[in-house]
Amino acid sequence: MEALRVLELYSGIGGMHQALRESCVPAQVVAAVDVNTVANEVYKYNFPHTPLLAKTIEGITLEEFDRLSFNMILMSPPCQPFTRIGLQGDMTDPRTNSFLYILDILPRLQKLPKYILLENVKGFEVSSTRDLLIQTIGNCGFQYQEFLLSPTSVLMEFPQTESEHPQKHAIDAEKKIEEKKIEPNICFDSSTQCSGKEAILFKLETAGEIDRKHQQDSDLSVRMLRDFLEDDIDMNSYFLPPKSLLRYALLLDIVKPTSRRSTCFTKGYGRYMEGTGSVLQAAEDVQIETIYKSLTNLSQEEKITRLLMLQLRFFTPKEIANLLGFPPEFGFPEKTTVKQRYRLLGNSLNVQVVAQLIKILCE
Repeated sequence: MEALRVLELYSGIGGMHQALRESCVPAQVVAAVDVNTVANEVYKYNFPHTPLLAKTIEGITLEEFDRLSFNMILMSPPCQPFTRIGLQGDMTDPRTNSFLYILDILPRLQKLPKYILLENVKGFEVSSTRDLLIQTIGNCGFQYQEFLLSPTSVLMEFPQTESEHPQKHAIDAEKKIEEKKIEPNICFDSSTQCSGKEAILFKLETAGEIDRKHQQDSDLSVRMLRDFLEDDIDMNSYFLPPKSLLRYALLLDIVKPTSRRSTCFTKGYGRYMEGTGSVLQAAEDVQIETIYKSLTNLSQEEKITRLLMLQLRFFTPKEIANLLGFPPEFGFPEKTTVKQRYRLLGNSLNVQVVAQLIKILCE
């Protein structure tokens, strides 16, 4: 197979690039584009030989796109205009402008790409922007399908689940189409031969939408969290502050190293307690039910003392990267702060899910 020439838009820390590498599909990322300077530093740290354009997508001309001569696009457009907890500004949100520019450029390229993978959130599928996307790729001769996926159901091993933010859309545009399947529940269903292009959309489920059987610790097909934890860390740096324990004790999603599930980690993890991701109970032998039942009629100081017995801590950035399917060698520059690492990893795609999609699509 001839190596693909890949253009990576909204490249961030390189989750798509890492998925491409994990897929083992012959490919070269001819350019990555992002304006986030911190993300770009992480990207260059992990992919030092990839040309990285620190500029807006709107700043790239049609001629520049054509000169890159790519036949695959990987992209994760801004999600804020579509997320359910936001204003859902859709096309009126300025953060959509860069993607609208891509849709304007696409039909005018000298050569259309062979594949497109696009990632976004729950809510994108009912947006006017999505409708324009479908209209545009349809006019270009692409066919498409959409899927709702979960790392636990697709990979049957990753306990990391998506909450609130990620529904991932991927569009695959292919010149030559056959019926293809990814087990257990990703189905590329093209029962008839098309004229040469196909588009496929996929979504990573949100926690509230996932079949509850994938959330149970009894599901032995999913690996324990302990497999993703760091062996040698200073836990004191990650313990929840006493005041946070007292205020948010009943709102925390608490898991143990033996658990086989976790909720999505958002960019606010480590700063905000509610709905930003699971916390780990390091004191495995302490019964959490006993601790919570004992809190009645205690003073604040006594409640804190009891809650501290659980040794609740945040997952480290490295552990979150592990849960998201990044390989052990993926890292961060030393100057990247913990807060910055959490923000960059927040709501990230699962590398192994995307790798599997790329691998199957390019067979």
